[in-house]
Amino acid sequence: MEAVPVTAEQVQAFCALLADGALPEGAEGQIDLIASLEDLKSAACAVQADAAVAYDAKRRSAQAAAGVPAARQGRGVAAEIGLARRESPHRGQVLLGLAKVLRTEMPHTLARLRDGSLSEFRATLLARETACLVVEHRMFVDEEICADPAGLEGVGTRELIGRVKRMVAELDPAAVVRRARRAEADRNVTVRPAPDTMAYLSGLMPVAQAVSAYASLRKDAEAARAAGDPRSLGQLMSDLLLARLTGVADTGTPKTAPAVPVTVNVVVSDESMAGGHGPAEVSADGVAGEVIPAEVARNLIAGVADSDVIAWFRCLYRNRLGRLVSMSSKQRLHSRAMAEFLAARGGGICATPFCDAPIRHNDHIHPADQGGETSTDNGQGLCEACNHAKQAPGWQQHVVSDRQERHQVETITPTGHRYTSTAPAPPGWREPRYVQIGPGRYGLVA
Repeated sequence: MEAVPVTAEQVQAFCALLADGALPEGAEGQIDLIASLEDLKSAACAVQADAAVAYDAKRRSAQAAAGVPAARQGRGVAAEIGLARRESPHRGQVLLGLAKVLRTEMPHTLARLRDGSLSEFRATLLARETACLVVEHRMFVDEEICADPAGLEGVGTRELIGRVKRMVAELDPAAVVRRARRAEADRNVTVRPAPDTMAYLSGLMPVAQAVSAYASLRKDAEAARAAGDPRSLGQLMSDLLLARLTGVADTGTPKTAPAVPVTVNVVVSDESMAGGHGPAEVSADGVAGEVIPAEVARNLIAGVADSDVIAWFRCLYRNRLGRLVSMSSKQRLHSRAMAEFLAARGGGICATPFCDAPIRHNDHIHPADQGGETSTDNGQGLCEACNHAKQAPGWQQHVVSDRQERHQVETITPTGHRYTSTAPAPPGWREPRYVQIGPGRYGLVA
């Protein structure tokens, strides 16, 4: 019997049924529903994988027919998949790669994804752990681990990955060694936000170097504690790490961290210019801005005022509709002012919908080689991957916002799907709205 094509309209109708339907009355039925919905999520991911591979093949075929060089065929496909799944282009690339691997090299893993025995996350881990193997060995692991659904019953993620790692090490120990050596090339440092105006600074490095660095910090922190420093061991290790990385003297206390060179972007209105309470944004080149309360910003600046550390204070001006319209700067030459403005307007984050990567490129929305002007209205900050993706044939972008509104760009993919990105509201800005304050009377609030 020939399979009946599944359409987007059918899926949307089923989503509407799920959204509007009532829950079962009994406790047993509610648990059954939760379990079935989990199976549904996995099955949907399997269908998405099939659709991604099919779409990639169609786009490559069309590009080849259009004379696109083989090295550039497929450019932009991962970004389209990411947009369709409301994910970043990088995540779209990961999902497309996973789909291809499951379809061609790990059919049993794909089957377990279809029947709900595996989640997409666990399937991704299986593909990652077997990536160093030749195809024949990878297919063997796939069959041994996932051919029988009963073999996955009650198996946790850690146990599952442990099984795969043991098999990989037995099949090709040399591949594991080569993988470990290649992994050293991936060493890097990242920063991501944490609650309460904190952040995580993470270093990915070989285990020997990581243990050595940690041991050195701990040893010196314990020595400082023994000498009477009142800070906790964790506080001392953090402050010592900062001092060694920045060269700034360790002046921390149990309540405050050492002062550092900072750039504080503060959005101000006419009212807050006279001492309001609009929040601030701490940022740096290549790092997305982090919003902090006004009092924290004032303390941050005050903390370096009496030290030898340099602090910069930049004002960003917005109009009554929340659009950034100007920026003062004493830290940079004017040749970089436009790039700084684009980064500030986007909060340091790539302007592509769903992409959270930091800005790396300053892009012309309407391409410069097609007459696009170099201006803030026709400019946007993008990550490297998104800037390359939009160069693929069939991609279009144009500004759809009024000059007085927040900057808004519409992206049209080769299939005609449209996605809109809007510049984030500046810190301290809330959309004005009317609320009823009495019979027939409304008041404007921000």
